[in-house]
Amino acid sequence: MIQFILGGARSGKSAYAEKIAKEIETQGVKVFYIATAQFHVPSCVEEGGRNTVDPEMQTRIQRHQADRPSHWKTIECSIKLAECLQALDGEEHCFLVDCLTLWTLNVLDSDCLEKEKKALLALLPELKARVILVSNEVGLGVVPMGKLTRNFVDELGWLHQEIACCADEVVFVTAGLPMKLK
Repeated sequence: MIQFILGGARSGKSAYAEKIAKEIETQGVKVFYIATAQFHVPSCVEEGGRNTVDPEMQTRIQRHQADRPSHWKTIECSIKLAECLQALDGEEHCFLVDCLTLWTLNVLDSDCLEKEKKALLALLPELKARVILVSNEVGLGVVPMGKLTRNFVDELGWLHQEIACCADEVVFVTAGLPMKLK
């Protein structure tokens, strides 16, 4: 089963996805938390090309870490998501992938978007594990002025449409309230 959870920043989508994973866990299923933002990876580059760590992003990651059960196995996977899921697949497993937004940014930045997206979309229907995918809906605002940002919004929107097609359930979360779309 594939569940797709969408929402804006701080909408409650991750908390909702974690609630679902906890319910699945009560059935004797092992939960793997697939983190697409890596704690130790620099989140920005200063002028002059020096890597720095974005303290706000560190705080976000730490909050997510504190919110989920410590016994869940966390796997950091910023690019090769299909490969990661395939390696861990099993009937008694649940994957909570948080989030496709950062994963899309990572693969877009490393110029492997089409290859990795194709691999993920081909693999999802074949997985034996329960899959919960979390992503930010970023297409509800104005069209961004910058080409790179427009490209990101477009690519994420197209990915969302394809994930929604293959998902068994799609939920949009706003103000902590889940609304079932599919």
